[in-house]
Amino acid sequence: MSTIHINEENFNEVVFNTNLPIILDFYADWCSPCKMFAPVLEEIADELDGKAIVAKMNIDESKELATEFGIRTIPTLMLLKDGKMINKIVGIKPKTIVLKEFGF
Repeated sequence: MSTIHINEENFNEVVFNTNLPIILDFYADWCSPCKMFAPVLEEIADELDGKAIVAKMNIDESKELATEFGIRTIPTLMLLKDGKMINKIVGIKPKTIVLKEFGF
């Protein structure tokens, strides 16, 4: 499964209408590290198909949510369950570290 895009308009619908955990990548189109991490995120999405939802949120398009979650550095990955942050990783990490840190 590929990543999905979440924004302020569909956040509640996506986050609160699933029993699956959500790995949410806060990124920006202009961010070079974010672009470098994108293929890793796609690999994670494929590997966790059916076990988790992997989503991306552009902080420039969803400033209020990014502020609400306290995003100060990108990329930042968050593991969400029922809309609440369970864990957070800031910066680029290898796929194995992301999966381990998020319990997959």
